[in-house]
Amino acid sequence: MTALSVDGMLARGWECAVIAPAYPSSWHDPFTHRGGRAKGVRLTSLPSAPLPTYPDIRVSLPMAGRVREALRSFRPDIVHAQTEFVIGRLGAGAARRAAIPVVTSFHTDFGKYVDAYGFASLREAVTRSLARFHSGAVRTYTPSEPSATTLRAMGVSRVEVWGRGVDIDIFAPHKRRNALRAELGVGDASVFLHVGRLAAEKGVDRILAAFAIARERLAPRPVRLVIARAGPKREALGRAAPPDTVFLGRLDRTSALPELYATADAFVFASLTETLGLVVLEAMASGTPVIAAPAGGVADHLEHEENGLAYPNDDVEAFACAMVRIAEDDVLRATLSDGARRTAEHMSWECELDRLDASYRQVIDDPFHG
Repeated sequence: MTALSVDGMLARGWECAVIAPAYPSSWHDPFTHRGGRAKGVRLTSLPSAPLPTYPDIRVSLPMAGRVREALRSFRPDIVHAQTEFVIGRLGAGAARRAAIPVVTSFHTDFGKYVDAYGFASLREAVTRSLARFHSGAVRTYTPSEPSATTLRAMGVSRVEVWGRGVDIDIFAPHKRRNALRAELGVGDASVFLHVGRLAAEKGVDRILAAFAIARERLAPRPVRLVIARAGPKREALGRAAPPDTVFLGRLDRTSALPELYATADAFVFASLTETLGLVVLEAMASGTPVIAAPAGGVADHLEHEENGLAYPNDDVEAFACAMVRIAEDDVLRATLSDGARRTAEHMSWECELDRLDASYRQVIDDPFHG
């Protein structure tokens, strides 16, 4: 989302500088592999190391001097701290000392994450830390009404719902490619797709359990569960997966993923911790019905029997029943597909970028930065 915001602000006449972790050369770095879209961005890369329990996440070294120098050199009118971790905290602190207004983003409710990782006793401390960080901002952007409610309950009052857009050109029904089904070896099977980090908080174990039930009930009808992305639970999930489950790993976001979304028959999602659930919107934009629990930010967009099917949180039996309905009812699936695309068409990313542009300017122009 940071890279999309930078592109959008450049297109609207802003000069942009980014402070970000340095990524391994084999990774797709969103700020150095830009395809020419963000020429002129001033990038400061901080050395980073993989999080021991989750190597896909990079933790930047706390190089406060380099952050201060980047701000002195660029002289920004506003600083947007997109993360509550090292870079976000260093950037926000340096900006306040320089009397530059700071806005923040709340994309992930880490207070809920600690429950998923078995550290419930830390939830209160994590929540307090998040509250302190965001309370010091002029505005905090968060992508859904439920997450805005969460912030206000923490005592963060200057909250703006922003960031719930999707690129309806990249993700679209016409990206469907029937030949992809042959390449994946799924033939004429009903294909359930999940895209997301394979981590504890995403609830992929519930997807596997629901698929196992649905597969048995749909027999002998062929069905497949296709899972894209990687994460720390990949090996454990692979061992637990029922037959007819396909793990694809990471896929290119602008080519392979849109085709996969549009070619699947339904998108399945089990996370209860999302502030937005961007993959849900990407599936909808692709004309793919969604089966999900209406929790967190997903609740803002999922309309039962209009653009997808909702099931109660943690109810694996109801989850499986929804999968069976989609597989057996072509008319229902077509109706939900049309509804999903209509939902996404009202959430163009360009509209969200216009709103961010206006919000930044308002913060800068307001002498009280409020």
